[in-house]
Amino acid sequence: MKSLVTGANGFVGSAVARCLLNAGHEVRCLVRPGSDRRNLDKLPVEICEGDLRSAPSLKSAIAGCDSLFHVAADYRLWVPNPETMYDINVRGTQALILAAAEAGMNRMVYTSSVATLGTGQDGNLANEDTPSSLLSMTGHYKRSKFMAEQVVKQMTDEHKLPLVIVNPSTPIGPRDIKPTPTGRIVVDTLCGRMPAYVNTGLNIAHADDIAYGHLLAYTHGKPGERYILGGENLTLLQILQTIDEISGKRTKRLNLPVKLVLPAAWLMEKMAMVTNVEPRATVDSVCMAKKKMFYSCDKAMRDLGYRYRPAAEALEDAMNWFQANGYCG
Repeated sequence: MKSLVTGANGFVGSAVARCLLNAGHEVRCLVRPGSDRRNLDKLPVEICEGDLRSAPSLKSAIAGCDSLFHVAADYRLWVPNPETMYDINVRGTQALILAAAEAGMNRMVYTSSVATLGTGQDGNLANEDTPSSLLSMTGHYKRSKFMAEQVVKQMTDEHKLPLVIVNPSTPIGPRDIKPTPTGRIVVDTLCGRMPAYVNTGLNIAHADDIAYGHLLAYTHGKPGERYILGGENLTLLQILQTIDEISGKRTKRLNLPVKLVLPAAWLMEKMAMVTNVEPRATVDSVCMAKKKMFYSCDKAMRDLGYRYRPAAEALEDAMNWFQANGYCG
């Protein structure tokens, strides 16, 4: 079995590639020319250079593969040119799935996000059936992923594609080389740069558990269905306190109302337009923080056999990796 993994040099993508190798798959990795490939060092994978915005490169990458794991995405909460994000996340995804369908791919797993789902009301956890709409999506990343998932679902239904959608929550763990926005929270906490917090919450899942969830979706998932691959629901304060406890520190933090953080985020974005350096906080990220992003992965546990480890283990693995790789120096 030869599987094509897009975004395999990234955080979740590299975990998926490792998981597939352990399961006996041959793995071909679609990566952009000049991209950071540290996560693929010493892995017995085939490298194929290409770009989601280049249809010929997609056909070349797909040729000879039996299955597709489309993990790649432009995941940023601030982007100088939003159209680039839509080119990659929406139009690139559509072109890739179309090319895979034309090649007669046996199985496809598309990595969406819980960002496309609605949020729970009255203390209830959101799930795969919680209503959402494009109008309810905050920011270009959420909007682009929502649009991409709609395109994928439409193509799957119209062409009866052997495609399963997975919706990972917030991945935490080793090899977060960028790091992701949540990875930056871990690094900033370790470096003493998190003196305050807002009253929000995230669903924390180990990146390796999410990766294994991809394999389970490939093996047991029902075409056309989507499955949340999540973990523990924790408030941001609980996340920070867990990091403190693991690192042996005690830190007093100030609870900031969102309305006080918004002006600072707006100023950071204006400065970023001049410096072209991603701001530490964005208006979109602060607006997202108004709601606790808590989810249930009961469907994946029931139908796929998915399991997740405690959030503390995911956070500790991430901390150890960041410290060992010089992010906290």
